[in-house]
Amino acid sequence: MQLDLTYRQIWRISAPIMLGSAAQNVIALSDAVLLYHLGEVEFAAIGFVGVFYITVAAIGYGFSRGGQIMIARRMGERRPAAVGYTFHAMLLFELALAVIMWLFMHFATPWFFHLFLTHSPEIYQKSLDYIHYRSYGVFFSYAGVALISLYAGIARPAIILLDTVILALVNLTLNYLLIFGKFGFPQMGIGGSGLASTIAEGIAFVFFAIYILLDKKNRPLGLFRLQRSTEQVLVQPRVAPLNPDVLDTLEPDLVYHPNETIWQVMRHQLRISLPVVAQAAVSQGSWVFFFGMVENLGQHALAVSNLARTVYLLLSIPLWGFSAGVNTLVSNLIGQGRHHEVLLAAWKTGKLCFFVSMILSVPILFFPEFFLYPLLGKSDMSLIGQTQPIFYVLLVILALASFGSVLNNTLAGTGATWFGLQLQLVTISVYLGYIYSVTTFTTWPLSWVWAAEILYWLVTILLVIWYLRSERWHQVHF
Repeated sequence: MQLDLTYRQIWRISAPIMLGSAAQNVIALSDAVLLYHLGEVEFAAIGFVGVFYITVAAIGYGFSRGGQIMIARRMGERRPAAVGYTFHAMLLFELALAVIMWLFMHFATPWFFHLFLTHSPEIYQKSLDYIHYRSYGVFFSYAGVALISLYAGIARPAIILLDTVILALVNLTLNYLLIFGKFGFPQMGIGGSGLASTIAEGIAFVFFAIYILLDKKNRPLGLFRLQRSTEQVLVQPRVAPLNPDVLDTLEPDLVYHPNETIWQVMRHQLRISLPVVAQAAVSQGSWVFFFGMVENLGQHALAVSNLARTVYLLLSIPLWGFSAGVNTLVSNLIGQGRHHEVLLAAWKTGKLCFFVSMILSVPILFFPEFFLYPLLGKSDMSLIGQTQPIFYVLLVILALASFGSVLNNTLAGTGATWFGLQLQLVTISVYLGYIYSVTTFTTWPLSWVWAAEILYWLVTILLVIWYLRSERWHQVHF
């Protein structure tokens, strides 16, 4: 499938991914909302351990992005038979990685959490209770992102939306039953939240897998066929886009990588994905550092920041969708040889992302009592009032992030992910240095700590625009 550069096409790709790629956000949101009603300690704990698990999930998601970018590139080159082989390599790697991450969460988290929660033994224990059950979900999470990247890469993301709706409904229902012990279920508190999320991810994965088995449209992709690595039927060099006139005379299954084993395909994916993973781990890991620094300001400050983080997660959903969408769009355009339209694709996607984000963000952030009341209830609405200054800062953050996130993923779509990692190291150093300075050497309000996000996105936007305009990414091939 070769994509067109229109607002309608951008919306058609991004809208389903907008919710589908935000699966972990949906889980984190429902966990936080229900644990808010359980108690401030549990709510503060989920703020820390929830960010930790999202970081773990982001690592798997980052590795899948390499597969998504390669799949979109092959579809742009009209080489559908190469998609199945790329997907096999991606899924195999994700499953192996899931085993490693499960071992880390199961055995190393007591030591790791102790590094950040030395002043809050209750929060430390609650975090361990949650991760004990939540760690098993990493197998479904990592295999699931491989399926999501497949359908995002071939620009058929509608199933992603449906799968996420199932995930959210099951997770919310089981959270209610297991946290509070309703209808005969055991009352497990924060541990029940971790178990509920793991079961929900398992059910969502099974649903997605069944859909793939029944989906006849993916037959040309060779998802259920292990091609031989010695097959040589590619009619032009792999680094150049195929001639559309020639492609019109070819059967889709005759377009394939020459002499590539699944391990070689996996190496290509890793070359693209490793910087993306490092970026995701550093970016999400910075939140662990953020909450660790805020914890030094007291348990109440941690609860306020967790509420702000929960709202930030909710309002970031459009950013996730448009960012994943621009990955597919940019890589597909380059596969067609339309390099000159990449910046235009980023600009159009950024404008659409900004428009959608502001429609959602302005009313919620200016009138949080009205919109958050159905979620948080009236038990302690004073927490919302204390978070209001941070909500104003969030509006500026989201405005900048709308363009910054799209530009960052435009860079990833070109394949220039190693420069993206260098950029991330620069921006995150500025970000962490600012947070440490404010929390350690000043008595500024909490909103000034959150202003670090503004600094982060400003530096990101400037550096990415400079690189894209330099056109150095034209030399990146895979």
